Amino acid sequence: MAAGQSNLTTSVEDYLKAVYALSQDGTPATTSSLARHLDVQPASVTGMVKRLAESGYLEHLPYRGVLLTDTGRDEALRIIRRHRILETYLQLRLGFSWEDVHSEADRLEHAASDALIEKMAEALGEPTHDPHGAPIPSRTGEIDAPAIATLADAVAGSTVSISAVQDDDSARLRRLKALGLTPGVRVSVLSREGSEGSLALTIDADGGMRSDETISYDLAKRVYVSSPDPEG
Repeated sequence: MAAGQSNLTTSVEDYLKAVYALSQDGTPATTSSLARHLDVQPASVTGMVKRLAESGYLEHLPYRGVLLTDTGRDEALRIIRRHRILETYLQLRLGFSWEDVHSEADRLEHAASDALIEKMAEALGEPTHDPHGAPIPSRTGEIDAPAIATLADAVAGSTVSISAVQDDDSARLRRLKALGLTPGVRVSVLSREGSEGSLALTIDADGGMRSDETISYDLAKRVYVSSPDPEG
């Protein structure tokens, strides 16, 4: 991981973080996917991608998209570590709600010094995952493989354990929290309506079983789980 305080602009850091998020499976991030992820115009993405490739942060694959170089990955993991440490500190030490820490961390991640982030990490006991279950990169840039399978992939009759949830929408996080769909919770899929229909669930929350909760396929796609266990 890059040592010391980075002098990258906020925009560059956001682009590197976005490329990392969109290419974790090894698939290049396309101009259109970056534009949607960052909510900017494709023309803006094209110009920035060119500059970042010329600066050695991205590798451009013609007609396919871009991937991070080793330097770009180091910088992306540095800012991801900052964001997830901030989320964790905001919730555990300052009492911010589970659904609000993402937006707060987004505002702070570019301004806080590296020294402050490391003091926070030390005060927290060097956490390995943020409040939403996402792995926190280490100081040296190592990171656990993220969960890939989602609740939307689970078949009827299977039981899974929630590993993480997507944290970019406060309203959805409030819904997930209200349902008890948080990291560490076991969920049994009672039934589902087709391949992209709603799912009926039994949720084991705080040791108590709650059945007959139904969620949409779209919400289920935002919940990352362990590999389905057909035998429960």
